[in-house]
Amino acid sequence: MTMERISAADTSLSGGDPATGEMVMRGHRLPDLIDRSYEEVVAILWDAEIPARMSLDALGAARCDAFARLSPRFAVMPSDLTVIELQRWLLASLPGAAMTPLLLVAGTAVAAASAIRLVRGQAPVAPDRSLPHAADLLRMIHGATPGETETRMLDRYLVAMVDHGVNASTLTARVVASTGGGLSAAALAALGALEGPLHGGAPGLVLDMLDAIGKADHAEDWVVAALARGERLMGFGSRAYHIRDPRADIMKDSVLALQRSGASWAPDGRLAFAETVERTVLSVMASRRPDRPLHTNVEFYAALLLEALGVPRAGFTPLFAASRAAGWAAHVREQERTGRMLRPTSRYVGPPPVDRPKTGKEQE
Repeated sequence: MTMERISAADTSLSGGDPATGEMVMRGHRLPDLIDRSYEEVVAILWDAEIPARMSLDALGAARCDAFARLSPRFAVMPSDLTVIELQRWLLASLPGAAMTPLLLVAGTAVAAASAIRLVRGQAPVAPDRSLPHAADLLRMIHGATPGETETRMLDRYLVAMVDHGVNASTLTARVVASTGGGLSAAALAALGALEGPLHGGAPGLVLDMLDAIGKADHAEDWVVAALARGERLMGFGSRAYHIRDPRADIMKDSVLALQRSGASWAPDGRLAFAETVERTVLSVMASRRPDRPLHTNVEFYAALLLEALGVPRAGFTPLFAASRAAGWAAHVREQERTGRMLRPTSRYVGPPPVDRPKTGKEQE
């Protein structure tokens, strides 16, 4: 039995039912949490795992601490790094001995916003500790305090992404934690697991796909041709759910809210076009593979939400990490409490050993 078919760990933090799509976090259904602030939801997630509870004041102070620690690095950063690479480089400069769950969450957010600006050739913006986390994160990206709707919709994104069972990056963090590696090493390893397109890196590729399709009446031909080339359709299919990802509609509703408020940075007609592409993909896949239904995952509409909030595509994965850092911290603590190293078994399927010819002396 391969690793993907067995339970990697028991967790009391969060989980989703593959058949029903119900997602639960510390005994709360996701729809009951989605309109609460990121700080409130992290406090719920951390309860009984991390002694210091999350609060707006504590996280605001931690952002200022993180910026003070990271700002000397801005002038000496390598010039050829991507946003996600720069975020990881900045986080790696925080001393492991000083790392706490609060500093991890704050530092990941500050590093994300700073990296986005630095790669654009802009100076990073210092945090405002009086603001809620979502508002300050957008402020550090754009250099201006966002409106109420923008803040609430980013809060929705951060809450929806904060934890999701033992996924690839979380498992990576738990493996490192199980060796006694500590929170900093575990989080940096988890961040490395987001580098590829299949976990954390897909939302930007969703927008690339929409751009490649171009027009609604090109959608079916483009999808058919992409499938013929063996390409993956970004924003569709999930290893976690057998049905539509329950977070997809939360992201879609959030884009609608931004459009209604007039705060969207997305091109006019983007959502309607995306809906056409979604219907086309699902229709083509249903006709081609009726025995293997394909469903929309959270990344399809998360891409549109982040775009509508004015986040550049290169910053999508760093913002995902800024949310998920709180989940990593909770899982690290949960794993450390077990006192056991994660060491899955494996089955050797390589060539059999070759018998070495015996020498004359051995034959005697």
